[in-house]
Amino acid sequence: MIAPLYFDDVSVGLTFTTAARRITAEEIKAFAREYDPQPFHLDEEAAKASPFGGLAASGWHTTALVMRLIVESGPPLAGGIVGTGIDELRWLRPVRPGDELRVTLEVLEMQPSASRPTRGRVRMRNTALAQDGEPVMTFIANLVLPRRV
Repeated sequence: MIAPLYFDDVSVGLTFTTAARRITAEEIKAFAREYDPQPFHLDEEAAKASPFGGLAASGWHTTALVMRLIVESGPPLAGGIVGTGIDELRWLRPVRPGDELRVTLEVLEMQPSASRPTRGRVRMRNTALAQDGEPVMTFIANLVLPRRV
């Protein structure tokens, strides 16, 4: 098991990469039925006539998959992944059945808390990449990390 990372253990420019996960048509449809029931997420024939030109995962499904990859195989942040929000969320291209996603994370900024000396704020760029290395989604996470005391 990898030791948890505290605010004091990370630095600007530090990067991490998650494991990869292949996405299936069945997963895309199941998520869509539950949370985003639009034809281009549910039905191959209807999706062909859509702007996507074929079955595509909901952007929210992609976001949920990215979160799972980060939790399961991303940086082992002390206290878990505690966020105060995300900035600049962009879905850059559709995620299709058979795509294999992985996530790279890069520490952009760090700031110790002035009011709570036991924690600090970390801004981290997250980029979801398909198997060809092309980004499918990006966002900046604003995280709270405990400090070593």
